This record gives sequence, C-alpha cells and structure tokens, in this order.
Amino acid sequence: PQAKLIFTASLLLGTTITLTSNHWITAWAGLEINTLAVLPLISKSHHPRAIEAATKYFLVQAAASALLLFSSMTNAWHTGQWDIAQLSHPVACLVFTCAIAMKLGLVPFHFWFPEVLQGSTLTTGLLLSTAMKFPPITLLFMTSPSLNPTLLTTMALLSAALGGWMGLNQTQIRKILAFSSISHLGWMAIIISYNPKLTLLNFYLYSLMTAAVFLTLNSMKALKLSTLMTAWTKTPSLNAMLLLTLLSLAGLPPLTGFLPKWLIIQELTVQDMTPAAIIISLLSLLGLFFYLRLAYCATITLPPHTTNHMKQWHTNKPTNTLIAILTTMSLMLLPISPMVSSLV
Repeated sequence: PQAKLIFTASLLLGTTITLTSNHWITAWAGLEINTLAVLPLISKSHHPRAIEAATKYFLVQAAASALLLFSSMTNAWHTGQWDIAQLSHPVACLVFTCAIAMKLGLVPFHFWFPEVLQGSTLTTGLLLSTAMKFPPITLLFMTSPSLNPTLLTTMALLSAALGGWMGLNQTQIRKILAFSSISHLGWMAIIISYNPKLTLLNFYLYSLMTAAVFLTLNSMKALKLSTLMTAWTKTPSLNAMLLLTLLSLAGLPPLTGFLPKWLIIQELTVQDMTPAAIIISLLSLLGLFFYLRLAYCATITLPPHTTNHMKQWHTNKPTNTLIAILTTMSLMLLPISPMVSSLV
C-alpha cells in the first residue's frame, strides 16, 4: 500500500509540475517523474511480458525526454529563451514535435504503445491511455502557435489511418484499445494548430469514454474477444452499456463521442481544409468497424453451449458507481454542445 501511495503521489506530482511549468527544464522533470512512477505499475505482475513492456516503455520515454531537452536547448541556444511559449526556432520545433509524438504514440512513433498496453493490466492500461498523455498534450497546447501545421496534419492523418487499419485483425482487447487511442490522437493532432481548445476538449471526452470502457472490461475480467463473448450471460445490463459506450467511442451521432468529431470537422472546413476533413472522417470508419466488432462480440453473440442454463441478472459483487457515472457521461453529453461551442 505504501508503495502504491508513493507511485500515485509521484504521478500526480509529475503531472502537476508539467502542467504548471513555464520553464522547459521543469516540464522535462515532471515528465521524467511521471515515467519513473508508472514503470513499477507496469511491471507489477512480474510476468515476462510485463517486464518487457516496462523496458520498452522506459526506453521510448527516455529517448523522447532526451529529444525534448535537445529541442529546448537548441531553442535556448538560438533565442536565449527558456520559456515554453517562446519555442520559435524551426529545428527546435521539428525536434519537439517528434519528441511529443514519441511520448504520445503518434504515427510514425507508435510501435511501442500497443505492445506496452498488451503487457500491462487493464487499470495500468487506462493510466497509460489517459493520464500519461495529458502532460505531453498540454505541452503541445502551449507551443501550438509555433508548430508546423503541415507536419502535424500529415502525422494526424497517418495516425488515423494506421490506428484504424492495424486494429482490424486484433483479437486482444487491450491492443484494439491501443490502436483506437492512436487514431483518436490523430483527431487531436490535426486540429492543434488551428484551434487548440478543441484538442483539449477531444482529449477530455476521449479520456472519459476510454475510462468507462476500461473499467467495464476490468469488472468483467475480459482481455480477449473470446472471453468477451461469454461475458454476456454474467452481466447483461453492463454489456448493453458497454455496447453503447463503444459506439460513443466510435463517434456515432446521438452519443458524446460525436461532439468533438463534429466540432473538429466544422473547424477544419472553416480553415479551408475540407480534403483533410473528408479523409480523416473516412478513416474513422475503420475505427468504427473494430468498435462494432467489439460490441458485436460483447452483446450480440451467444456462446455455443449444449445445456440450457439460467442467465444471471444479479452478480455477486455490487456494480461500481464510478462505471455508472462515466458510462452515463459517455452517452449523454451531446446536448451540452452549444455551451462547448461558445467556450471554444
């Protein structure tokens, strides 16, 4: 318990340091604290795959941190500025974009992410998909005016494409969610130069829906599609909610997930980037396919069995209130869109 408390406190501390810093060195220190705090959480199960995942995560994050330091030093060397918002040198901007792409798992630096997620537990996977992406996204938010829009748009479209394509033939749920995360990051990266607030909104809603999915799967103990197929008989109501949350993650209209996509497509058309908007919308159909596959396995297939048995409508353990709150928010937040569009 003490160790867990220390790791959680370090995670919060690292995130807070990065969020509140104006100086590159403090931002870097916060990211390093985060990386070191999450490593024991990944390798907790002492399984060879978990150790491998922790090693991969450490190497990638260390390389990204080194690149981040390098870009800030280049910028300071040329401009004399250590302030985060003053990133103006083109080489520094380029290196910084690569560093943040490595931290987040944007294409072409995405290879580590599915492997690391596959090696860790569902709760650690949730941390890696949401909380660990928050500090890099805030750094991207603070430097967004000086970054190269063409590079970011290219990376974003590639992320949406590869995140969709590579998730198609997966059977492991954690890998599917990793590829879904990569394609969502594509949606966030494409708009960061034009309307950074939309990126943050997209990230918040994505974290909300992903948390609902991960916690639901964690309470069902489902890691593969085959175990998800038999989960229907145990908790039918939870599975029905999972179906809706997955569709919300895919971005279907009456649900929350449609809101950021709608605003992003609208903003892209305002910025005369209609081709990019069309391409990224079509690429999100790939994601829709594997979400539908997950949803189909979770709710529509019945396991082949010869004996008739009663379906259990009541499980022994009580349902988690947090899952209920997150799922409700993942489904019902579309009506707040007028308020959001007035804020953005």
